[in-house]
Amino acid sequence: MSLLIPIGKKIKRIARGIRTPPSVLSYARRINSVRTSERICAMTFDDGPSYAPVSPGEEGKTLTPVLLDILKHYGAKGTFDIIGTTADNYPDIAGEAGTPSWSGVRFDHYPAFGKDKLAGAVNCSELVRRIIDEGHQLSNHGYAHIIFGKKSIIYGKRAYLDSLEDAVSDIRKLNELVKKEHSYDIGFMRPAHYVDNIKGGFSSYDAIGLNSMQYLGASFDGAGWLPVKAESIEASYKAEVEACVAPLREALEKDPDALCGKIIFQKDGYNMALRTPVADALPLQLEILKEYGYRVVTVSDLMEASSFSDVSSDNEYAEIFKKLCEKSAAAYSDNSIRPNDKATRADLVMMACGGREAIEEKIRLRREKRSPFKDVSYKSEYCGAFSLAAKQGLIEIRDGRAEPALPAFGEEGITRGMCAEKVLKLV
Repeated sequence: MSLLIPIGKKIKRIARGIRTPPSVLSYARRINSVRTSERICAMTFDDGPSYAPVSPGEEGKTLTPVLLDILKHYGAKGTFDIIGTTADNYPDIAGEAGTPSWSGVRFDHYPAFGKDKLAGAVNCSELVRRIIDEGHQLSNHGYAHIIFGKKSIIYGKRAYLDSLEDAVSDIRKLNELVKKEHSYDIGFMRPAHYVDNIKGGFSSYDAIGLNSMQYLGASFDGAGWLPVKAESIEASYKAEVEACVAPLREALEKDPDALCGKIIFQKDGYNMALRTPVADALPLQLEILKEYGYRVVTVSDLMEASSFSDVSSDNEYAEIFKKLCEKSAAAYSDNSIRPNDKATRADLVMMACGGREAIEEKIRLRREKRSPFKDVSYKSEYCGAFSLAAKQGLIEIRDGRAEPALPAFGEEGITRGMCAEKVLKLV
């Protein structure tokens, strides 16, 4: 295995701890897991659908049909995080097997370099239809699986989209394709390689929110993407399968409730060594989950059981926030609602005005480099909602400052939960 991979992962963890800003109120939330004591979890499968041959495997067997057969056998439902096609991602050169550029240096090519027509919704329409018909869920993984912004570590040579409009268009292109061909509305999006930064000071949350979707994250790594180097191909493959299964087994042995509400990341494609350990690991994973009494459901069904990361469905404010989140930024970008926190003026404006229109207003103000308020910068994630709230009479501008116009929202000690109750009666 290339040393670049573990080194890159370590640097990424350090950088995240130092530079990642705190979660903000956001119309698009990253769904990594939900809070529940029920033994349910979700599995997501990236980069397909795929007619790529199972490798190593039996002659004639292709990956997505094999995964669907396994899921059916166990009565499990998956969320397939599909692409459109990578067939247009040329000119390019193939990277070295076992490294992050295995599928291409400037672009990704799925299922493998030069074999783009074996994967994606454009080329595998019958597989998309089967996924839907068998009760699984579709998620958007980018029409062309091009990263949204520059990522110097590991992907320094990788091409990326040039603007927020390009990212919005890439997401919408796949949504419209699936809607036209299959009458299916996709509600979740996972950016390629989880790259969130977009040129101009924007992010994937803006692009996803402008498409009225949620960000599909994960909280448990199924590990099928990472190659293991051993003395032979057979030994390597055996080790890769075990690497998919062992963490899940160990987590549940330590705590049988460890995967309650979790979203598991898997691959519907080759790993970096052009092998598909998921094909042999998946039944072993599902057998273990069955043994511990888990149901494997779609991400939508997981969120129907419990919507948020910090409170379960029996919380007194859970249903209120669930209704607000359908139209505004009542929750944080990490999918928490924090109902007992003290409410702020940002809570008021984002709960009342923090939907798609607020994102559009934020983009306008940020590009004009101006704000109607002295105390809310155009660089603020909330500037668009504050601007709309002022137009709607929820905010007054006093000496250039933004102040709540409704006395009920200026009460001492009002919590976010209480604020949400009041806003729901207004909107």
